[in-house]
Formats: sequence, structure tokens, C-alpha cells
Amino acid sequence: MSAPDSSDIILTRLMSLHPKVIDLTLERMHRILAALGHPEAAIPPAIHIAGTNGKGSTQAMIRAGLEAAGQRVHAYTSPHLARFHERIRLAGALISEPALAALLDECEAQNGGTQITFFEITTAAAFLAFARTPADYTLLEVGLGGRLDATNVIERPALTIITPVSIDHQQFLGETLPEIAGEKAGILKRGVPCVVGPQAPEGLAVIEARAARLGAPLFVHGQHWHAFEERGRLVYQDENGLLDLPLPALPGPHQIENAGAAIAALRVLGFDEAACEAAVTRAEWPARMQRLRRGPLAESAPGVELWLDGGHNPAGGAAVAATLARMPPRPTHLICGMLNTKDVAGYMRPLAAQAASLTAVAIPGEPNTLPAEVTAEAATRAGLAEVTTAPSVAEALARIAAHDPAARVLICGSLYLAGQVLKENG
Repeated sequence: MSAPDSSDIILTRLMSLHPKVIDLTLERMHRILAALGHPEAAIPPAIHIAGTNGKGSTQAMIRAGLEAAGQRVHAYTSPHLARFHERIRLAGALISEPALAALLDECEAQNGGTQITFFEITTAAAFLAFARTPADYTLLEVGLGGRLDATNVIERPALTIITPVSIDHQQFLGETLPEIAGEKAGILKRGVPCVVGPQAPEGLAVIEARAARLGAPLFVHGQHWHAFEERGRLVYQDENGLLDLPLPALPGPHQIENAGAAIAALRVLGFDEAACEAAVTRAEWPARMQRLRRGPLAESAPGVELWLDGGHNPAGGAAVAATLARMPPRPTHLICGMLNTKDVAGYMRPLAAQAASLTAVAIPGEPNTLPAEVTAEAATRAGLAEVTTAPSVAEALARIAAHDPAARVLICGSLYLAGQVLKENG
């Protein structure tokens, strides 16, 4: 076994600096940024993205469009899948191990052992990296919520984006959709334009009210821009005209709306049709209905059509179900592992009509995993006909392949499970 990277050792230490994984406030963030000389004030123009679903895919499409237009782009996302380095992209390339270790060391020293969450101190390290590396834009994905998220310290971003808002993380953001939308709308800034993806009316009303108070111009799906599929093409329309584009490279009908938000963002920023086409055709985003064709796991079941998705809430389950419904007919089997903080039955209910079976697994190394037996019970309640458990993804896949060598298998339920699968599959 290889020795851990220096950054892994530091990251492990940083996990112990606060007793809670999530503790939403901006006080600690302002303190460490002041100690570091306010790097957040020196980063390239920021595009700040909040929402419940579609943040990562939308960010990936915007990045593809900007880079095709010759722009250098920083990007910040979470959580990571296989390695922490995935969270910080500097001018197009993932941060190097020496650079990451040095930044983490610097932030740890400036923090001086005082309480700070893992996400806060690592976000501070990202801002430090972004401030010191030249680029044209910085894409910032909110970690949780928006109003009190560690990324919400940029006083005047170039643009904000709110992707679809739905019920998730109620213990932190509120029990109702308007409450959660209010937290997401906390990223709006006075006079800064905001692209708004498809929203439930009660959520949109909250976003519009806050925008009106701040004088923030809104570009709202269904009002100011439209995106839909027609004859195998993506049609986008706003007040500046119509674009006839290829369908998104990222699979699933929900990616039409994510692509629409990305195109709207690029148009607000002044980019042309070529950038918009690159956004939908060149974007790559792992663990979002990702086909696994190579690697030990995929090669252990050569006849199986193997897919991976990290969606984990009811809206994510509905999106995956809609994607499966449009695929060529083939027996589909789910391998599912979920966290104990999620609406498991709500996630699984839309999938029941698309799946021949579900094999429940625990997520290895994850303290908040649901036991496989509990996930299996929820699947049965959600209407899945054939439900079982397995000790691992590899064992579940082997069983399915032995029973149905030409099956379609979707590993799903959590980004943490997806990360473990990507590690296992090389």
C-alpha cells in the first residue's frame, strides 16, 4: 500500500478542528479570511451557483463553454468523489499535490488551532489558490444552502445562479420549500444578475421577493429563457433569439434544463453561440449517469451495461427514473447505498417502475451510511418488487451478472458511494 499524500495527513487533522461536520455561520470564515489577507477579494470574477439539484452539471457546462471561448477558469465543487484535489481546479487543471499541501499548511497555521469546520478551512484554501493563480473566471459551487455557506463571502460576484430547489437537508435549511429557497436565495447580491432554473411557484416567489429588495436582475426559466428538446435537438430561446443546438453530452432529460441555465449564464456574460454549443457538447461530469466501460469493476461483468449516478434526493431519483425510461428496453437492476440523512423512500419511489430489482449495500468507510437491511426495507416500502442485500458493490454486481449476464446495472443512491465505486474501478 502506498504512503498517504501530505495533503491527506493534513486533511485528517483538519477534520478534528470542529466537533460538528456542518455548523452554518460565516463568522469563522470571515476570521480566517482576514488572517489570510482576504484572498476572497482578489479572486477572478466569480459565478456563484446554489440550488438543490444540478449545480455540478451546470457548473461543468459553463466551464466547458468558457474554456472553449479561450477563458481560463477556476472551479470549486464539493464533495469530491475519489480524491480531495477534485474540489479545486486552477485555470483548467486540478490542483497539484504540492500546491494543495502547502495551502492547507498555511491555512492551518493561520487558523491557530481554533474551531473551524473542515469545509470552511478547505474553502479558505481554495480562495487562496484562486487569488494567487491568474484566470478569467471563478466558478463557485455552494456546499450547503447558500446564505450561511462558506462560499458566500464574495461581496460582488459577476453572476449568481440558482438551479432547481427541492426538499433536502431539512435539518439545516428548513422544513418547507419556501424556507429552503430563502436559504438558496441568500447568494443574491445587490445589483448582480441571477439566472434562475426551473422552480416550484412557492420557491420562485421567495427568490423574486429577495431579488426585488436587492435590485438584482433575474433571468428566470419560463419567463426570460426557455430550453426544450425538439426533434433530437436542444432548442434554447431568450429575448436575444433562438439557438438550435445538439443535445447535451451529459445524459438524461433533466440535463436539458441544466444546459439551459448554463447557456443563459453564458449569454448574460456576453458569450456567443459557439461557447453555448461547447457548453452542451463538451461538458464532462463524473457520477451523473456515467457509463462505466473500463476498470476492474466493469471488466468483472463484461456483458453488463454498467452505470453510476450520485443523485440522492427525491428530485434526483425522479431525474434518474426519467433517464432510464428513455433508454432502450433492457432489464435494469439497481445497486443502492444511501446515507441516513436522506429521504430514502422518496428517492426510490420514482425508480420502482424502472427497476427489475434492487440490491442494497452499505457505503464503505462512511459513518452516516444506512445499513443495507434498512435501505432494503425502504426499497420494499417504495414498491420495488425484488429486493435483497449484499456485503459490497462487487458482490452485488457478481450476483446480478450471474443471474442476468446482459443486464443494465445502475449503482446509485449517494455521491459517497459513487466515489468509492470510482476508486474501486480505478
